Amino acid sequence: MPIAETPLRLPIPSLPKGFRVAGIHAGLKRNPTREDVALVVSDRPATAAGVYTTNLVCAAPVVYDRTRTPGEGFRAVAINSGNANACTGARGLSDAERMAAAAGEQVGAAADAVLVLSTGVIGEFLPIAKIEKGLGLVAAKLAHDADAVVTAARGMMTTDTRPKLAGSTFTAGGTAYTLFGMAKGAAMVGPKLATMLGVILTDADLDPRDAQLLLGEAAEQTFNCVSVDGHTSTNDTVLLLANGAAGGKRLKGADLEAFGRALLDACDTLAREIADDGEGATHVLRIEVRGCPTRDQARQIARTIADSPLVKTAICGADPNWGRIVSAAGYSGVFFDPEKMVLRLNGTLLFRDGAPVEFDGDVVSESIKAARETLIELDMGFGNESIRFYSSDLTAEYVHLNADYHT
Repeated sequence: MPIAETPLRLPIPSLPKGFRVAGIHAGLKRNPTREDVALVVSDRPATAAGVYTTNLVCAAPVVYDRTRTPGEGFRAVAINSGNANACTGARGLSDAERMAAAAGEQVGAAADAVLVLSTGVIGEFLPIAKIEKGLGLVAAKLAHDADAVVTAARGMMTTDTRPKLAGSTFTAGGTAYTLFGMAKGAAMVGPKLATMLGVILTDADLDPRDAQLLLGEAAEQTFNCVSVDGHTSTNDTVLLLANGAAGGKRLKGADLEAFGRALLDACDTLAREIADDGEGATHVLRIEVRGCPTRDQARQIARTIADSPLVKTAICGADPNWGRIVSAAGYSGVFFDPEKMVLRLNGTLLFRDGAPVEFDGDVVSESIKAARETLIELDMGFGNESIRFYSSDLTAEYVHLNADYHT
């Protein structure tokens, strides 16, 4: 069914120095207004790192990229949407290699200097001839401006209603650097990672091991803390490219930490944008779980709440049904004392000491209706670790979109 597009929610960020991007429609999608091939190019060799789906059934692009990252000398990322190139066997891997070679030819780089991303329908072979032709066309449109950024980000989209973009500048060692991120994801989203693709670019110079470590840490706190429907996909990939075009020394110590903070902020923005654009979503859920012995326990509680259809439909209906939330925590598999648990919804205390507290249900309901974001806060009362987790509500539109996705 046609996807209703929505306006960008955030400003269009600037690309870092030495990067160019573009996106075009190459005929993979039926809708001629939806870009389906994109290209990201670094004008100089870049360090690359990647994090990938944990699904044992993983797509050919994941297999292709995972063997190459982290590393140095990368020049481009070739992207297609509309076809996941997943569950396509030996031909799928061959097509991923052809896609890399075609992109490399367009930018004067070897095939092994190109990474590839695909997203879309599972179990169909890539229309590789269309992609090869499309890469030739998109290479001619490569640019550094805002229009190019938007078309490239749209080239990653499937059922997304808008591109997800993030960006910032930071200073390290007296040099100003830029960080840029774009992502796609709206459903089939569940840790670890989600049906998401992400590309993060910076003009700082990074060691491959440092890039991999920081990307992994950022993903653990952001992309691994977002769920629309709990379904971990076959294609989930986030790539980080750092080309050093801004000058300055390779980042170390405090300078590397400054980059890490900027990276974490960008990933958090993109993760929230994915949850906010959940298929058919009318609310984004921000779930804050505190007071656990470990971060993994906090995540397990948060994810159980996020994936509960009863919690999600309650938020859709603006129903402050606290029983669904505390019972979801109770079957999460984390042992805790219910007498110590405290629950707040949009700042209103609903439950503590093992029992509900008196509150005005109409007021809380109105607070859900009045805002796009609903905040669920749980303090479990038996530790010092916490986590932030994003999700979305569950609507009839989600069912329609996924019932009709392939047909």
